[in-house]
Amino acid sequence: MDSSESLSHSRWECKYHVVFIPKCRRKTLYEKLRPHLGEIFKRLADQKECRIEEGHLMADHVDMLISIPPKYAVSQVVGFIKGKSAIWLARVYGESKRNFVGQHFWARGYFVSTVGRDEEVVREYIRSQEKEDERLEQLSLFR
Repeated sequence: MDSSESLSHSRWECKYHVVFIPKCRRKTLYEKLRPHLGEIFKRLADQKECRIEEGHLMADHVDMLISIPPKYAVSQVVGFIKGKSAIWLARVYGESKRNFVGQHFWARGYFVSTVGRDEEVVREYIRSQEKEDERLEQLSLFR
């Protein structure tokens, strides 16, 4: 299976598992915005010639598998996606919410890990994470 891509003088396959959270994990606000964020993230990734391979918007964080060309730094792309999506959220939803932090919607940091040959494991983790979180929450009720 050759899933590598090419630029003018190189062939590449650079995929990263990225996780970031909204500031203060504002679940109530974030829940209302979740349906719109997936499309926004995809459009922003396209602008940087990246592709979101897999993604899931959890109740309190964003989990994605993203393919980034080697000509861009991971921090540059993640910063671009977080920054531009926060600006979009502030424009569209900021005026109606008194508690909205505007362009500081996302917390400062993020988690990133290279995927390598474990791509299918990461994809499965992203797909099933919400179910696993619910299962662990149910188990904690019996302690």
